[in-house]
Amino acid sequence: MTQEESKDRTGRPRGFNEEAALEAAMRVFWSKSYEGATIADLTKAMGINRSSIYAAFGHKAELFRRVINRYRSGPMSFIREALSRPKLHDVVSALLYGTVEFLASPGNPRGCLSIQGALACGSEAEPAKLAMTEWRQAGEAALKKRLQQAKREGEMSSDSVPADLARYLSTVMASLGVQAVNGATKAEMKRIADLAISNLSCQRHL
Repeated sequence: MTQEESKDRTGRPRGFNEEAALEAAMRVFWSKSYEGATIADLTKAMGINRSSIYAAFGHKAELFRRVINRYRSGPMSFIREALSRPKLHDVVSALLYGTVEFLASPGNPRGCLSIQGALACGSEAEPAKLAMTEWRQAGEAALKKRLQQAKREGEMSSDSVPADLARYLSTVMASLGVQAVNGATKAEMKRIADLAISNLSCQRHL
């Protein structure tokens, strides 16, 4: 959709680029969290006024949900690509090393929006917290489904539990995000990924 074709909720053409505005909002929430990001922060970063935000995206929680979708299809698209790999070892490697590459990118805020965004917040931010929880659960469910496929195809030991392995990998990826916030280097995070893959291989999960 072009800028000229983009319209607000009243049907009037917008005078700004919606995709660029969402990208800017994503980075504000990513760096400051849902509660920490003020409307003033958002208007400044997005280059539009408060009324334009409400007209185009609704209230703050609705904007945050739009941001989550953009984050999933943009910076986190490596996860979808990893799950499409034909071999389980390649799936796991692409997930963990892809997470390291993503977290180490100098152009991104530190950490991951799924952790920074709304992990702990007050009651007024409950919709944002719920949106983040639903997103993390959906990601884990997609991973579990891919692991179930791998088990059916004989790539995992018969006693492996796909749900447990999905939870484990999700935990490692989230913990890498915390390490990034703590200042871990790319090399340090890569060694964590190496250890996780080595451990899974030793346990005959890969």
